[in-house]
Order: sequence, then structure tokens, then C-alpha cells
Amino acid sequence: MRQKGSRGQSAAGPFLHGAQNAQVGSCFVGVLLFVTFVLICNVPPVHAQNGKLTVRATPRQAYVFVDGKAIWEASKGGVSLSPGDHSVGVYCYGYKPATRTVSIQAGKSVNLDVTLDPAPGDVSGPWGCITIEDANRDAILLNGKTPDFYVGHGDEFNHNWWWKQELVVPAGTHQVTVLSGDKEVWSGPVNVTANQRVVIDIPKGVRKTVPWPRGEQFKTLPRFRAGTASATIAVAKPTAQMSAGKTQINCGESTQIKWSTTEAPGVEISGLGKVAGSGEQNVQPVRDTTYTLTAAGPGGTTTASSSVSVNRAIQATLGVSPGEITFRRVGNKVVEQGRSTLNWSATNASAVSVEGFGQVAASGSRSLEITPQKTSVGPIDETVTYTLNATNPCGASETRTAKLHITGSIEPEPVVKVAEARVTLHSIFFPTALPTADKPDGGLVDSQQQSLATLAAEFKNYLEQHPDAKLVFTGHADRRGSVKYNQALSERRANRARQVLIDSGIPAASLESRGVGKQENLTADQVKQLIEQQANLSDTDRKKILRTLSNVALAQNRRVDITLSTTGEQSLREYPFEAADSSILLSKRRTSKVK
Repeated sequence: MRQKGSRGQSAAGPFLHGAQNAQVGSCFVGVLLFVTFVLICNVPPVHAQNGKLTVRATPRQAYVFVDGKAIWEASKGGVSLSPGDHSVGVYCYGYKPATRTVSIQAGKSVNLDVTLDPAPGDVSGPWGCITIEDANRDAILLNGKTPDFYVGHGDEFNHNWWWKQELVVPAGTHQVTVLSGDKEVWSGPVNVTANQRVVIDIPKGVRKTVPWPRGEQFKTLPRFRAGTASATIAVAKPTAQMSAGKTQINCGESTQIKWSTTEAPGVEISGLGKVAGSGEQNVQPVRDTTYTLTAAGPGGTTTASSSVSVNRAIQATLGVSPGEITFRRVGNKVVEQGRSTLNWSATNASAVSVEGFGQVAASGSRSLEITPQKTSVGPIDETVTYTLNATNPCGASETRTAKLHITGSIEPEPVVKVAEARVTLHSIFFPTALPTADKPDGGLVDSQQQSLATLAAEFKNYLEQHPDAKLVFTGHADRRGSVKYNQALSERRANRARQVLIDSGIPAASLESRGVGKQENLTADQVKQLIEQQANLSDTDRKKILRTLSNVALAQNRRVDITLSTTGEQSLREYPFEAADSSILLSKRRTSKVK
């Protein structure tokens, strides 16, 4: 071991180190002069094309890397560099590193002043110690190959005399790398036990391990301490923490992982690659995943992890309601075709399809109007199967089926045609001022109710052959009273007649009603003509009726006309003079005899 200057600087300079004497020095100088002479005579003067970089750093013991190559301590002076941009890094363990981009011009000098900020906090044990011999001023890196893992140079860790020069590290195995420029002088694992000192001989490797009782005296140490011919670098062990915002998610959902590290220039997360020392990131795993954070620094490697559980299961349902329908066809005419509804749902699925419908929403329904495959005459007994397929990006899939049973028959065209159903249409007549607004469901005398019952029976048969047919009820009122009053009265009469047919089982959709008030009243001459044409009256009765024509004309306009939509046929306006309750219908006054 040689005499040291401040922070281990050799008194002999950068070219001479190790045991020396005057004779060896003289021989070396002679050889050096000869080699220098040969180089000057045979090598082109390329240095004249370079520029010079001088780094002045605080602390002065900082080490300079240029373009990733280990150069020397900043205090050693300038370095010759080719023209162009260069990445310059200034490192001193215990301080935050600084990097700069420097532009070099041929024949020009660039001065770079850098002040490093100290890293906060002391370091705690347990520790061991490493002594590195014959590394001169080569850069020493721990547990990494990049400048971020620099801990000092060889002349800071090369003896254990009165002036201690120590590399203090956490107990464990460390990968030591010695760099000179871009050349790896030596690299290898070194196992360091607490309170033991490992001596490494460069380039031979570990030479011995001896007790290091000083380690037991320390509780904490500053990261960096340098004095006269002494230096202590205490390397901190990395720390790592990691957590997930949600540890249980459904397929397709995301969660946020957060992490933080200290003393770790190299940080990686499994599945995400290299990351910053601290941060957060949204992740969307497709299966149960454990994210492992590996934090590597000069003091070793530590890990942290966080697991996210992914619910990949798909919950699916598929059903038809009702599960059985009836289909009936007579000849070429479908007389009965049942309907059903297909319902489905699929949770935690990204793609859902139903065979026959293609891609569908995650939940929904479809109305089913099914025609059987059978086309020949005979009974029908078929089953239609519906299949739902659901998948998600997590690799899960689910299938559901539902069956619809179709029964019924296909019948031949009847050999004997059914006689065309007919509807006999008679206008319906109401007493004066009936029905009333407070009792719209009244106002019909017995004879007119019977006439509507006959109409309902005939029209029900007619609908079997003509399902699109409709009856239109048009209500009228006599000339007495205001327009507004008579309009409402005529509408009540039309609605009353229509309701009788609905109560008899006629579909409401096949019946329409409207009122025209007194706007379309028959004149006295028109009423007289109707009476003269009415075949069921004798001459005597006809003459008697015509003597009260004005009263009969009023009664004739208190009616509801009926029109059949398929033929346009309108009801006969023959007044029911022969009915037992005709006197009530003819009365000009409102009666209490009719409810």
C-alpha cells in the first residue's frame, strides 16, 4: 500500500503505483521516452482535431463519466474529446448525480462547473467492509454496470491502515465491477458478512476475509466522508413499496398500481419493464396477476409485490316465454300463430351473440313469431333451439341454450266452402237526451239492445272470414239544443252502441265510433220518404205516422248509423215503429223509464 494524499491521491501520480524503487523508475522512464518518441514519429496528430473538457465539481472527489465511459476524478483536470455532443455525468456516492450534454469544438476548451446536492439521511447497518487493492483510480460499481451504480474509485478503498479507506456495504452478496474507460477490468460476486472485511486483489479477485470489529461500533454512518488519506463510503440498501388500488376486478376493468423506492437507480416491474423510481400506472390484467417490483441499487436488490385477482367468470342466462306456442294454417291462410319472447343476459362479457340474431347487447329481448319448418298437411310438433355464446378478453366463454316448442296443425283447404257470413245493419235509436253525461252507459231501450246483440253475433262470425273488417258507429242528435251539447250527446250514443259489442266479445280494435251532433240531420222530406219506403207498415199505420211527421223527424235523428268497412254498406234507417218501446223513442221529452 502506498502513501496517500488528500482522499487517497497517490504522490507518484496516475502512472506509477504499487511498490516502486529508483531503479525501476529509471527503467520505466527510459521506456516511456522511447515509446513516446516512436508515437510522435509514426502517429498522425489527431489530438489537434479534438477539444478539451475540464470539469470542476463540488465535492472535488466526484468522478466523471463521458458517454458512459469511466474517465477519472473531476480534480484530475481536463480530458481530450472529439468534436460534437457528449453526455457528461458527474457522480459521487452520497450525492445526487448530475448529467449534462456538452458540445465540443475542435481546438476549443470547455469548462463545466457542477455542484452536486447531498442525498439526505445517514445509513444504518448491519455492515461489512470491502477493501480493493491495485484498482488505481478505476471506477468501482456495485450491483450494476451503469454509472448510476458508481460508489467510488479504487484509490479510495485500497488500505486499512491508520487512515481508513473503506467501502462499507450491507451484509450480503454484491456484484463488484471495476471499470477503466469503457474496459471492464474485473467483475465478480463478493459475499460480505456482517462485521467482516473482504479484501479483493484486482484483477485476481477475493484474496481473504478478515474480522472487521469496527462494524460493531457503528449504529449509523454518513453516506460519504473523506479526509486526509482517508475515505468512508457507506452504501444504503434499497427499499421498495408497492400497492394496488383495487385488488379484485372484473374482466375488462382496470386498477392502478403505485410504487415507491429509495436508493435504487434501476427499477423494473414484471410485465411493465423499466419504470421510474416512484410512480403509478393503470393496468388491465386478463388473469390473476402478481406485479413484482425489483429495485436494484449499489446497496443490493430488494423486491415488493402486489397481486390483482381477476374475475373471469361469465354469468349468462337465456330463456323463452312462453316455452310453447301454437301454429295453425288452413289451406294457405294462417289462422293462428302464437308468439313468444326470447330473453337473455350476460355479465362480465365483452362479446355476446345469439345464433340466428348475430351479435347482440349484453342483455335484451327479441319477439319471436315462428313459422314451423313443416309445410305439408298434418300435425305440428317441432322444437326450435336458441344458443347464446358469450366471451371476454380474459379467455372465458359461456354457452346457454333455450328451447321453444311449437304445436298445432296444417289443414287442407275445406272441400265445401263455408257460406259467406253476412251482417245485417240497422241503425240504433235513442230516447230524447239519452244517454246522459253522468251515466254514459245507459240510454238504450230493450228493442235496441236486442238489435245490437244480433249485430254482435253476426259480426263475430264475419270476423273469422274477414279479420280486418271494422264497424264504424256514427252518432246523431236532433236539432234541439246547442251545437256543443248535441256534439257530446252524439258521441255518447256512438260510444254506447260500440261498448255493447265490446261487452259481447268483439275486439275493440274492430270497432270505431264518432259523433256528428246535429250537423247531418235528415230533413222532414227525407224522413217522409223513408216512411213511405218502409215495407213493414200498413197504409193505415203509414198515414197515422205521417200526421205526426215533425215529431217523427226528431226521433229519426236521435240515432246511431253503422257502416261495415269491407263493403261500405250502411245500416237501414227504418224506424222501429213496431217495437213495444217505440213510444218511448218517439217522446219529445226525456224519460226516466230508461236507465
